[in-house]
Amino acid sequence: MNDTPHGDAGTDPAEVVARLRDRATFIRTETVRLIEIAKVGHYSSVFSAAEILATLYYDVMHLTPERPDDPDRDRFTIGKGHAAVGMYPILADLGYYPMSALDTYAHLGSAFGDHPDMTKIPGIDFSSGSIGHALSNGIGMALAGRMEGRDFSVFVMLGDGEMQEGQVWEAAMSAAHHKLDRVVAIVDRNGFQLDGEVDDIIGIEPIAEKWRAFGWRVVEVDGHDVEAVRTVLREAKHREPDGVPTCVIARTSKGKGVAYMEEEPGWHLGYLAPQDAERAVAEIRNTKTKGADV
Repeated sequence: MNDTPHGDAGTDPAEVVARLRDRATFIRTETVRLIEIAKVGHYSSVFSAAEILATLYYDVMHLTPERPDDPDRDRFTIGKGHAAVGMYPILADLGYYPMSALDTYAHLGSAFGDHPDMTKIPGIDFSSGSIGHALSNGIGMALAGRMEGRDFSVFVMLGDGEMQEGQVWEAAMSAAHHKLDRVVAIVDRNGFQLDGEVDDIIGIEPIAEKWRAFGWRVVEVDGHDVEAVRTVLREAKHREPDGVPTCVIARTSKGKGVAYMEEEPGWHLGYLAPQDAERAVAEIRNTKTKGADV
């Protein structure tokens, strides 16, 4: 079985990487489109994670869009739920619902809001928004899977500012204690949170050593290097059981793909006027055509 019915397993690795770069561009441009509907949103938080999301959904995770509740599917939970605007287009692209459904984004009564709702949106495994709960929830999923004799993986994306929450470390300790080697935590280490630089607010370094001290295997990677991200995540999913959960620390840039967003932390929440949105999309697409990991 392929890792996912929508993956590219068995094809030329260079073609897979090119496809994932293309999907990361798709995530960024669709994020711009949807936020233009809402008139406010979290561009930069999506842009830092675009390559990771593309790699997970299009290559690494085992998914069954035709059966969203398949008990053997891999699970994904996200602490930085404000980045859900970048997840919705992926799920539509994979066939969970029509792309046209996103035209109601953030409208009154729409299933698609600023944060994901698992009771309304097929393919969403966790209703997030309150920072700090995603890892605990993922651990509960992994424990339930073990009790039912299932072998699915649970991927959890955490913002680096989220590392300031005590519950994250309680969950980390629990995962190691219960030997949950099917849990993979991914820290989007983009360096910024709502109020400024993460390490100016509450420093979290040395982050790798902290996760190791809590009993996790730690791998650091350039979060915009698709080939490297793919290698790390596939190895984490397919390694032999050893009772050790994996933490991937992805070094990223908040706002990656739009130069002025990378340089200005104030873009955690904002709105691009139509002409500015056009320029941002053009920059994103131009970087992609050069073959770079934007």
